[in-house]
Amino acid sequence: MDVGIVFIYFLGLVFIGSRSFRIVKGINSFFVADRGASFLFIAGSLFATIIGGSSTIGMAGLGYSHGLVGSWWLLVGAIGLFFLGLFLAEKVRGYSLYTLPEILEVQYGPEAKLFASGLIVIAWMGIIAGQIVAAGKILEAILNVPPSILMIITTSVFIIYTLLGGQHSVVRTDTIQSLIIVIAILVSIPLCLGKVGGVFLMREALGHDYFSFPVSQHFTWKTLATYLFLVGSTYVVGPDIYSRLFCAKDKKVAKDATMTVALTLIPFAFAIVMIGMSARVLFPQINPEASFPTMIKHLFPIGLSGLVIAALLSAMMSSADTCLLTTSTILSVDIVKAFLGPAIPERRLLLLSRFFIVVIGIFSLFLAVRLRGVIPSLLLGYTVYTSGLVFPVLLGFYGHRLRLNKEGAISAMVTGGGLALIGKLMELSDFGLFGFFLSGIILILGSRFIVFVRNMT
Repeated sequence: MDVGIVFIYFLGLVFIGSRSFRIVKGINSFFVADRGASFLFIAGSLFATIIGGSSTIGMAGLGYSHGLVGSWWLLVGAIGLFFLGLFLAEKVRGYSLYTLPEILEVQYGPEAKLFASGLIVIAWMGIIAGQIVAAGKILEAILNVPPSILMIITTSVFIIYTLLGGQHSVVRTDTIQSLIIVIAILVSIPLCLGKVGGVFLMREALGHDYFSFPVSQHFTWKTLATYLFLVGSTYVVGPDIYSRLFCAKDKKVAKDATMTVALTLIPFAFAIVMIGMSARVLFPQINPEASFPTMIKHLFPIGLSGLVIAALLSAMMSSADTCLLTTSTILSVDIVKAFLGPAIPERRLLLLSRFFIVVIGIFSLFLAVRLRGVIPSLLLGYTVYTSGLVFPVLLGFYGHRLRLNKEGAISAMVTGGGLALIGKLMELSDFGLFGFFLSGIILILGSRFIVFVRNMT
């Protein structure tokens, strides 16, 4: 029965994609859903995009390993998203563009857009890979099949419906997936807490440190700072989130949806880690990232377990499809079009974007099979991205006042992103934060130096 529910769910997603295929009239439809999405679609799509593999499988694993402090993975996102809604969402929607790198083109010029596009494509394949790993771990709960096969199946499904309907397909499937996710988590919490005897018995079993907040013995202020800057800032300046705002029918919808979702994330952050903490009590010897699937497999009744698995797959796919479409749009609009020229026909650009959806999906699948961890995959992408791009985009909104220029922006991207990537490859944990702040310093000082040199000559 559980397998049947998941199979029907997969068919439903492909059906929505095929229906959305008829709506797509050109690049405006495919990339930004004709800029006509309502509050419900923007909020639903944003929520589903954010509650991905990292916020279900990965964060339940953090709750299993570290306790209540694991909720910071999503709480820093809520902080960043609220900041975006309060100060920048209306500005972003006002640009009426297709991608985040196009904002950098407005701020600094076409060269900055090209550098940013390359950095995002590299980083976001790590994000997509993290979602694919999560899908494999979810399906292991009901199918005795090698994880690599399960990853191939789920990757094929979200590639197909994204390929067919583009942004129209994504905002519709995401909104439905949001509803499924909310229902599943609300059902899971009382069931998990009931199995461990409630919060007080859980506290006795796990000890005081598991309920310590905002920091604990194993989750220091330094770790919190890393989460805040390297993860939280992707919610302030994120290509996947900006792609949602570009779809909104007006500035007010963009702002209201962003702030509403930011507040909604807070209770779900604590709910998800409590599921992981419950698994720690009942199954103390398992892999942390297997905590949520293990609870489903052993505790949930048939039928309900199928629904929850479908919800977790919703969480993964709603993030993966957005990141996949965003990355393919950046590749086709910001990189290929720059080399082929603005006269490229719309039909060819649309075909290119669909081709890149397949290529990026396959490459991300390969990366997922290699990495095999949700949080490591996501941290790879987030660290490279934030260290190179957050300061150039964020300060670029005030570029004239700060006298920033393209030379300073490109130097900041290359230095910050490059340093973070080297640090990740060499497993030097502090390089991410170092690259993040160095990027901001180079952006400002490098821009001032260029202005000084120009004045001298």
